[in-house]
Amino acid sequence: MSRDRSAGRSHSMKIDNSSFERVEEFRYLGTTLRNQNSIQEEIKSRMKSRNAGYHSVQNHCSSSLLSKNFKIKIYRTRILPVVLHECETWSFTLREECKLRLLDNRVLRRIFGPKRDEITGEWRKLHNEELNVLYSSPNIVGVIKSRRMR
Repeated sequence: MSRDRSAGRSHSMKIDNSSFERVEEFRYLGTTLRNQNSIQEEIKSRMKSRNAGYHSVQNHCSSSLLSKNFKIKIYRTRILPVVLHECETWSFTLREECKLRLLDNRVLRRIFGPKRDEITGEWRKLHNEELNVLYSSPNIVGVIKSRRMR
């Protein structure tokens, strides 16, 4: 293996008779790999994909014709796999953890709908603790951490 000096600024590598150009990032099996080992951009792209998946089933999540159990099945089969693809390799910070929980709670609030306050009689959004009780499965950050440990 030797570096190709004639490549100049491209910093290509030559292995046997093949020459490989050094790049800042590339896509491999659906994941963008970067030379800085930064996962923030990958999480952003997963969130964008999740948003696209969510918008395709948004009307189903807020429909009163479908049961909450069916809506949760849609969420688990259509939205979560897009976000959780290759999550075993992520090492995210508290900021990314909060973003993931925020997106997760946004979809769950859409599925479970608002709650009528017993004291004031007004409709309000569900609190995070109420969402955790209603959605008995572990939250998205817990799923990612357990997959990383596995």
